Amino acid sequence: MAFTVKIKRQENAESESYWQSFLCDGNADMSVAAVLNEMNRRVPLIDADGSGADPVAWECGCLVRKCGACAMRINGLPRLACNTFLRDLKDGAATIEPLSKFPLVRDLVVDRGIVFNNLKTLNLWLDGEAHMSDWTHELRYQSAKCLMCGCCLEVCPNFSPGGDFAGAVAAISGFRVFDQSHQSKHLGEVAAAYRKRYFEGCGRSLSCHDICPIGLPVEELMVRSNAAAVWGR
Repeated sequence: MAFTVKIKRQENAESESYWQSFLCDGNADMSVAAVLNEMNRRVPLIDADGSGADPVAWECGCLVRKCGACAMRINGLPRLACNTFLRDLKDGAATIEPLSKFPLVRDLVVDRGIVFNNLKTLNLWLDGEAHMSDWTHELRYQSAKCLMCGCCLEVCPNFSPGGDFAGAVAAISGFRVFDQSHQSKHLGEVAAAYRKRYFEGCGRSLSCHDICPIGLPVEELMVRSNAAAVWGR
């Protein structure tokens, strides 16, 4: 199976971006991550025009949809490279770009530190004795699975780097605190920060629910976090 990979490349945040295409052979079960690994093993790496190219910078960790490090835009949508396969791509072609809502480091590598900094401003830690209920156990488990990959923020019309809106990650992560913490002063502080950093900025487009690469119940977690933080339910 012959296919073309078109990659948006950039040496650093200050340099000009450019597109570079590569020809590859593979089978339908190969992931985009496997393709990038195969390309970077070529010595030398030659592009579709026959010119030499530097290895493509991109991030990966587990390669089994557990870490979220390989999030990038593939054919216009934010996806995990390890979980996007050639059989999923129209006409065997892939156009790959870095996530656009985060500062660029190089090629497909971006700095997603804003995700974690936003969570810090919410003070999402437990204070005192925690309580749990069996009927929310599965949702707590789902909440803990969030990869913080940034795909939900990439498609969110309300999220922008440096803004006050923390995005769906806040609703997902906040649920674990709201569900397990007793009525303490700290819980009230978390709820106030949540209302400011998430609830007041969310447009309820639910694009985050549709794009989640591991299929988290984003809408339900959002509803439950809102109920706890805004209406005290």
